[in-house]
Amino acid sequence: MKMEMQVGTDLYCPQPSNTSCIKPGSHWSEVVLLQIMPSSISLLTAALNLFVIISVSHFRQLHTPTNILLLSLAVSDLLVGLLLMPFEIIRNTTCWFLSDLFCSFYFKLSFIITFASVVDIVLISVDRYLAVCDPLHYSTKVTEKTVKVCVCLSWLYSVFYGSLIVKNDFTKPGRQSLGQCIMIVDYVSGTIDLVVSFVVPVLVIIVLYMRVFIVAVSQARIMQAHITAVTLQFSLTHTSKKSELKAAKTLGVLVIVFLICFCPYHCVSFAGNGSFSTFSLFLLYFNSTLNPVIYALFYPWFRKAVKVIITFQILQPDSREVNML
Repeated sequence: MKMEMQVGTDLYCPQPSNTSCIKPGSHWSEVVLLQIMPSSISLLTAALNLFVIISVSHFRQLHTPTNILLLSLAVSDLLVGLLLMPFEIIRNTTCWFLSDLFCSFYFKLSFIITFASVVDIVLISVDRYLAVCDPLHYSTKVTEKTVKVCVCLSWLYSVFYGSLIVKNDFTKPGRQSLGQCIMIVDYVSGTIDLVVSFVVPVLVIIVLYMRVFIVAVSQARIMQAHITAVTLQFSLTHTSKKSELKAAKTLGVLVIVFLICFCPYHCVSFAGNGSFSTFSLFLLYFNSTLNPVIYALFYPWFRKAVKVIITFQILQPDSREVNML
């Protein structure tokens, strides 16, 4: 299966090898849609995820297992905004002036970063499953040390997987002889990628969240039935369960947005529809912009942390100990 990503006609770009590439013209509407808007989204993505990284890294109260997973996801999202989006803009709005090796490196990096995001989403789903479905053993099973080890392993696995999938590109020069950077994936590799990086993770996520949803509904009914109880022990248990359920709902929204952004790309890639592939790839990248927006909408600690950061209160002594919850 060949997956080629290229657009439009109008701009002629001469190449040293007497070949040419065809790219969109310079009409103002095309400039806005293909350059200004994507560039703004790229900057916004990097800025928002940088806020998440600073918040979770700096404030001691936010050093929880779940937030460490969010931190890992924010790192991959930051790399999407800083690296993948700009190169995708260049690849589709100008002739590719970089080398074949750099073209292959871009696609390798794209696979590594996006796959790391997928693994992070799966780990977040597992975390919420254990927190809601096995709350008594959650604190002993899911510790900061355990989560950090899982995050490191997930990134190592992502690097290995990305390098394996795109390995052929380094041994086949001439991909950008026409001033274009095109990724070619054979049918076997494309099918493996579809299964490993999308079908299996999605099935795992759906199964876990169905279980979380069933338990959440059950617990909500139990809490409603005992709402008149006023003992301290129940009050603490009620608050804890309510907090876990709220976190599960928030991260459920995160997963739904992930599926909406990732599904079109994998469907288009497998179908070989090149005319829609550029849009679907940027939609996949756009997921990295939406994740911190979801945090801002659902997590009060993130809004408070951003306020502390932009007002430079973070520079004050002992700012690490500020109450964020």
